[in-house]
Amino acid sequence: MRLSKALGALLVAWTLVLLGAAGPALAKDSLTLALQLEPPNLDPTSGAAVATDEVVYANVFEGLVRQDRDGAIKPLLATWWEISPDGLTYVFHLRSGVRFQDGTPFDAGVVKFSLERAIAPSSTNVQKQALGVIRQVEVIDPHTVRLRLTQADSNLIYVLAWGDAVMVSPKSAASLAVAPIGTGPFRFEGWRRGDAVTLVRNDAYWGEPAKLRQVTFKFIADPAAAFAAIKTHDVDAFADYPAPENLPQLRADPSLKVIAASSEGEVILAINNRNGPLADVRVRRAIQHALDRRAIIDGAMYGYGVPIGSHFLPQNAAYVDLTGLYPHDVTMAKALLAQAGYPDGFTLTMKLPPPNYARRSGEIAASQLAAVGIKVKIENLEWAQWLDQVLGRHAFDLTVVSHAEPMDYDIYDRPDYYFGYHSAEFHALMTALKATTDEGQRTAILQQIQRKIADDAVNGFLFQFPRLGVFDARLKDFWVNSPTRIVDLHTAYFDAPGAADDSAVAKSGPTGRLLGVGAALAAIAGFAALLARFGAAYLGGRAAAMALTLLAASVVVFAIIQVVPGDPAAYMLGLNATPEAVANLRRQMGLEGSAPERYLAWVLGLLRGDLGLSYTYQTPVAGLVAERLAVSLPLALLAMALSVAIGAPVGALAAARRGGPADATVMGLTQIGVAIPNFWFAVLLVMGFSMGLRWFSAGGFPGWEAGLWPALRALALPCLALAVPQAAIIARVTRSALIDTLGEDYMRTARAKGLSAGQALWRHGLPNALIPLLTILGLQFPYLLAGGVIIENVFFLPGLGRLVLQAITQRDLIVVQGVVMLLVFAVVATNFLIDVGYVLVDPRLRGRRS
Repeated sequence: MRLSKALGALLVAWTLVLLGAAGPALAKDSLTLALQLEPPNLDPTSGAAVATDEVVYANVFEGLVRQDRDGAIKPLLATWWEISPDGLTYVFHLRSGVRFQDGTPFDAGVVKFSLERAIAPSSTNVQKQALGVIRQVEVIDPHTVRLRLTQADSNLIYVLAWGDAVMVSPKSAASLAVAPIGTGPFRFEGWRRGDAVTLVRNDAYWGEPAKLRQVTFKFIADPAAAFAAIKTHDVDAFADYPAPENLPQLRADPSLKVIAASSEGEVILAINNRNGPLADVRVRRAIQHALDRRAIIDGAMYGYGVPIGSHFLPQNAAYVDLTGLYPHDVTMAKALLAQAGYPDGFTLTMKLPPPNYARRSGEIAASQLAAVGIKVKIENLEWAQWLDQVLGRHAFDLTVVSHAEPMDYDIYDRPDYYFGYHSAEFHALMTALKATTDEGQRTAILQQIQRKIADDAVNGFLFQFPRLGVFDARLKDFWVNSPTRIVDLHTAYFDAPGAADDSAVAKSGPTGRLLGVGAALAAIAGFAALLARFGAAYLGGRAAAMALTLLAASVVVFAIIQVVPGDPAAYMLGLNATPEAVANLRRQMGLEGSAPERYLAWVLGLLRGDLGLSYTYQTPVAGLVAERLAVSLPLALLAMALSVAIGAPVGALAAARRGGPADATVMGLTQIGVAIPNFWFAVLLVMGFSMGLRWFSAGGFPGWEAGLWPALRALALPCLALAVPQAAIIARVTRSALIDTLGEDYMRTARAKGLSAGQALWRHGLPNALIPLLTILGLQFPYLLAGGVIIENVFFLPGLGRLVLQAITQRDLIVVQGVVMLLVFAVVATNFLIDVGYVLVDPRLRGRRS
């Protein structure tokens, strides 16, 4: 309905868009906050996605306890707790008067349900192994619950402070991935996938209400788009700013504030300890001496970051500074290699995941290793490939990655983990740590753990990944948390009054419904006209050809998708997932059946209009595609209409003035238009009209429900960026086709009958030159529909191109299949319409068809 409303009035309102003034500002009790990554789902208990915790943990969901900014455990839904001397029993006393946002009261029964759900055999909780020490959950009374453990584990209280252990309502647990329900200060309002998640204040919150009325999380991965969005104040804050090279420029803006906070991210040069030269501790120590950590930080992170000497971070109370253990010393590195039997060095393969920090750091580290004789061949991988080859199959020598999970030193006690470290001494230290509750003893053991990892040179420990934030200088109490990767907005507020709330924006209503009905009636009338004009036999034959093409395409698409490497379940659950959790998720996704069974189920679903369930978003693919088409289809139609409106008249003018100054000017301009990349032109438009003149926002899409005017304004610059290069092509094709027709006999006859040159050109020349123009339009439309993925990234639009790019990256194969089939259908349908267009504009073809 929204799409039909939009399409019904797009072209009518287009000329008004370019003349519009800026819309009303957001009220300052509303915050728009940007993140690099969109969460795959909104259930923090079912995956390892950091973005999920950033959006919903502490805002929508809460746990029994929490970590403060210093890492200390504090009460939350539990007001206090007792731990038995042997560490095998925990008794939590619960807060009274707490209700979930679905009305369910929070009590001991909810705690029992939440924890048993997390450790159930079918659970996909990433911390299932850590929570698995809970042997039994007992309800003592409605506000008291007892946990009995299989063995003492002092880490448990910390795990209970993470998003994986939040309390969930039994009433809504099954739908948390798409409709999160918690006890927090905000409640879920909506999710426009690929674009934004909206939270609103929970007025029934048990504690102090949030000061912000509404929070919108926008997802912007492109560094150029991030800079434009924060510079133009299209977003109020960017919690993990992706382009450190821009920070000096942003610091100079008095309306913005830049922070560099600590995080739990240890960036490491991970080493495969299993075999070959890297199994020798002397070689690994040589690698440590070859690394110049400060040079890596300066080159990869523009100086932001703190060197580390082990898998621990400076804010940890037990931290030991071991950065001096392996000083940068090329001579020492070469000596250690010679002692290990490699005086002439050797060759290694470094496989790098996509983030900029990893690839920049890897390239610098490779050059440093080359200086000591270790030649490094770099292979850049997508995340799914990295998870498959490095994390899954251990087919690597070196890699660079950030481990963002708190207290994740336990991964060194897993011999099957991807870097393959095994030490009986380290295992004994981990066992002792779990059995110790005294903080002084824990600190001593943790310091031994750090030294053991560093002495064995398990990995190259590079730097602590910084949390680089940029936000409106008026925003206060905005906490970018370091102990756990969350964005806590409970106390955030703006210290200056803002503009009035934008309540006057047009909403969908009766006009939209009338437009939708009108569009449907117009489609029926158009089909009836085609049937009368061409006959059922012709149209039926074309439809049969389309059906066969689509069937053949479905086989090819499905077959290609099956050989794409990467496991969607492993991608979703992340680095710390156990094989059991991955296997459980694969079963839930339906990835266990044979290829023929899955193909048949998919095709039968296509016939019913069911494209399947997205692996990532856990929502119907048809709904995802419809949401994205509501952006991409109007954008493509507008861009095509604008390209024709510009290109055809310009081409006709050049043909009419062939050989003259006007023709030369047009040909020169169109040559430039063809040569200019549309993404570069898009950046220029943002710099000029958004950052300079402030006439348009730098990107984003408010949705058609916000009204026709805001939606069209959001599409104005993207449409222009797509249309101008296409207009240049259309102008050149139109000129060439018209020049060919000007020499025809019928043109001379028209002139002989008294028509002027211009009249003959427009009445007789242009209609006969439409065949090449229609051919170009037929090729352009599918490109504009999905080929604008770069434009969609520059303007962070939630379109079809971004959807398929995200799906490929996340190995959401069912979405890829659905979108590709939609594009195949678009190509086939466009070709059919172009064939019909040929017959309509050329009477000779009508005779041949008969």
